[in-house]
Amino acid sequence: MVKRWAVFSTIFFFIYFLFLIYRNPYINHHHDPFKIRSTSHSNTIRFINRHQTKFKLNCFNGNQTKTCPKDNSLVHAFHHDQQHSSSLTCPEYFRWIHEDLKPWKNTGITREMMERGLNISQLRIVIKKGKAYVEAYGDSYQTRDLYSVWGIVQLLRLYPGRVPDLELLFETGDHTVLDKQQFRSVTPPPIFSYCGQKDSLDIVFPDWSYWGWAETAIKPWEKVLKDIKESSKKIQWKDRIPYAFWKGNSYLSYARRTLSTCNVTDEQDWNARHWNNETRQGFKNTKLEDQCTHRYKIYVEGISWSVSEKYILACDSMTLFIKPRYYDFFSRSLVPYKHFWPISDQSICQDIKYAVDWGNTHPQKAKAIGREGTRFVEENVKMTFVYDYMLHLLTEYAKLLRFEPIIHPNAVEVCSENLACPTGGLWRKFMVDSMVKSPSHTTPCRMFSSYDEQ
Repeated sequence: MVKRWAVFSTIFFFIYFLFLIYRNPYINHHHDPFKIRSTSHSNTIRFINRHQTKFKLNCFNGNQTKTCPKDNSLVHAFHHDQQHSSSLTCPEYFRWIHEDLKPWKNTGITREMMERGLNISQLRIVIKKGKAYVEAYGDSYQTRDLYSVWGIVQLLRLYPGRVPDLELLFETGDHTVLDKQQFRSVTPPPIFSYCGQKDSLDIVFPDWSYWGWAETAIKPWEKVLKDIKESSKKIQWKDRIPYAFWKGNSYLSYARRTLSTCNVTDEQDWNARHWNNETRQGFKNTKLEDQCTHRYKIYVEGISWSVSEKYILACDSMTLFIKPRYYDFFSRSLVPYKHFWPISDQSICQDIKYAVDWGNTHPQKAKAIGREGTRFVEENVKMTFVYDYMLHLLTEYAKLLRFEPIIHPNAVEVCSENLACPTGGLWRKFMVDSMVKSPSHTTPCRMFSSYDEQ
């Protein structure tokens, strides 16, 4: 009897031991750095070897993670001597950083200037000792603010210790907010925006969609660019539909309403009439990689600039640019007749017809313009350079500050955990998909001097 009990006890404890191993939350069965698991431990940095650091997203307390791990700063987790010097020169459009910061070149940026911008922005973002803090005091459309902050947090992971201490104000709307005419006799407050125009002084920063736009089911830019590239290879330019194509919300601007009346061809699908249906259906039929079937793609602004610009240029089709009023951080370096074909906003329908007819009678030249536009975004607007642009811009901006950045009473520390863990669905998926896995092992690209110094 005793012997039988001993055997039973041995089997029981062996099974219990296996159970404990299986339930151990710190054993990663799938070796997935993006695996979200419930754990009470803080942010984990796993050292694979002396030269490689891997970041993991740990969601403790289920999906209710609302605070950052105690050891959230990555400044001391990675040393710059582990990085190799980059041999890359930054794309030419990085020079616009100097132009955007020129209003403060002689005066610097004071605390008083910063405070004057609070009523025309939605976010105050502070970087202090490698950590990010956000104070939100205005409403943002959808989750633009969330994904913009997410992008900055990923920058801190990619280049730990390189982002200087700073404070900045962020406007998440479509319009610019700093009119040059209003600041002819006084230095403007520094406001970061998604776009600029010739009559504004906004500091242009990459928009939220580079990390995903969950409300329209648009994946992070790195993934979309790859999908568009693969899809566009399936249809040779000569086999594409020989007409111009545009798909979007026609109610946002006069140019779009005019465009939707153009009767270029009976086969043309402007698709404006389907916009409300797409909204209700979760944009299931608007996969960007499936929209590269025409020889010509049309870019037209909405309320202001449109995030669609990069997706359209990536299609390997000749892009027809209806004269824009606004620009994003890279588009000022696009060259007409090299990267795109310009369309007057005064004769939209006639100019589109002329461009299509010209392209169909000069197919090699039209194809070359499309290829150059695509090459521009593939080579110059890949995520590596998006992050480098952010880093160089923030570094140059921080040099202008004439005060010590502080963490304000209403500011909340933000990190990957308390941004991604409480969300669900596409919102979390896109964050996980765009999460920086490890620090860069090369230094940022080398930036050009300003245009004035040439």
